[in-house]
Amino acid sequence: MNSYAEELHEISEKCPPHGFKKAEIILKNYPLAEALGFDKDYVDSDDCLNIFSGNKLLQDSIPIAQGYSGHQFGHFNPLLGDGRAILLGEINKMDIQLKGIGQTPYSRRGDGKSALGPVLREYVISEFMHALKIPTTRSLFAIKTNEDVLRETTLPGGVLTRVAKSHIRIGTFEFARTKNNQALKTLADYSINRHYPDLIQTDNKYLSFFAAVCDKQASLISKWMGLGFVHGVMNTDNMTISGETIDYGPCAFMNTYDPKTVFSSIDHNGRYSYQNQPAILIWNLAKFAETLIPLVDEDEEISVKKLTEVLQLTMPTYQEYFYKEFGEKLGLENIDNDNSKIIDDYLKILHSESIDFTLSFRNLAKIINKSMSVEDSVFSKSEVFAKWFRSWKKEINITEVSTKMNTKNPCYIPRNHLIEDALKQAINDNMTEINLMSELLKKPFEEKNEYNKYTLPSPNEKYVTYCGT
Repeated sequence: MNSYAEELHEISEKCPPHGFKKAEIILKNYPLAEALGFDKDYVDSDDCLNIFSGNKLLQDSIPIAQGYSGHQFGHFNPLLGDGRAILLGEINKMDIQLKGIGQTPYSRRGDGKSALGPVLREYVISEFMHALKIPTTRSLFAIKTNEDVLRETTLPGGVLTRVAKSHIRIGTFEFARTKNNQALKTLADYSINRHYPDLIQTDNKYLSFFAAVCDKQASLISKWMGLGFVHGVMNTDNMTISGETIDYGPCAFMNTYDPKTVFSSIDHNGRYSYQNQPAILIWNLAKFAETLIPLVDEDEEISVKKLTEVLQLTMPTYQEYFYKEFGEKLGLENIDNDNSKIIDDYLKILHSESIDFTLSFRNLAKIINKSMSVEDSVFSKSEVFAKWFRSWKKEINITEVSTKMNTKNPCYIPRNHLIEDALKQAINDNMTEINLMSELLKKPFEEKNEYNKYTLPSPNEKYVTYCGT
């Protein structure tokens, strides 16, 4: 079925997939396939390959491209939409989308296709995020089309099968608002029924809906911050109302802790830097609130007032999530003013001493359980660590803290240099590294001595990411 196509045809376009006759599936997510109702024999069948490479449709599928607008780096673009993705429909209440499948009515001058590298990158990173229980779109298949795409150079093409609670974005609401209030109301009702059905009977379901999205997004961004994840393109068309991370184009992971970290080649002013992600969250939610003004109250002034009141609570809510997230990373039993200061002081040490963010938490756990000395850790050159360590020890359960920390702090992340090296090999037909990283990142807390290099940052990383696909 495709309830979006049936109920929201005014903001979508029917569109058959292009299809790739010589395609092959090179990464298969068997556990996710099983959750969707596909057994292993089906996943390995020619029928499965034909459907997910666009050569055949699933039963009852109504393929569409979704329309949406977006504020991109602060500037409004009224017509974006799925320029290279087609939504096949839903299975078990989850969207099934083919990304890189060819031109759609929203492609503008693009070819609607994707290079294989970004497909593999999104597959690996989104599944890593899922392993950390960070809300995210999922990846079912990575497909090599065996057809080239032309970018700056000729590259092998790929298609990603993306699975999500839905692909409804803040930008979807911005697009509906450009149509008419009925289209907007239909979208809001559809979104509430699908994602927040418990709000249907509330006094003002549209205001409650806004509050629920604010809460989901505040929680999500706090988890990004706890991971050192820099999304890189937090436009309103890349923020979902379900609270899932979506679109992994220019994302990367911070090594040395620096709040100003930015990776995207086009983010010249650091708008979407690590430290700015919470502020951009609020900015984007303000744009979402603007779309809901006609629905919250007939009186525009009253509507704006109510939405503003909710929005003003979001940053304090985010701060609570942030300190809870970092409290868990440091094994703190509770969060009060003293423990908040412990967290703040810890991050100051990481920043002033240029310490690797991910390694620091794993090293700290080893120091407290005495399997590593301070001299052998990332804190070896810090002059203030010892004082901070004494304050921290007073607030933790020493017998349990290292175990708790090691189930919260990953030892393996998609280190930027390693993932890029694996992708270069993969597009040259060597899948060994990408398969190994994919397996390690499924269990990112389980440290294995033989894979120690996958825990380490690049010694001289100057990493730049690009939006192009």
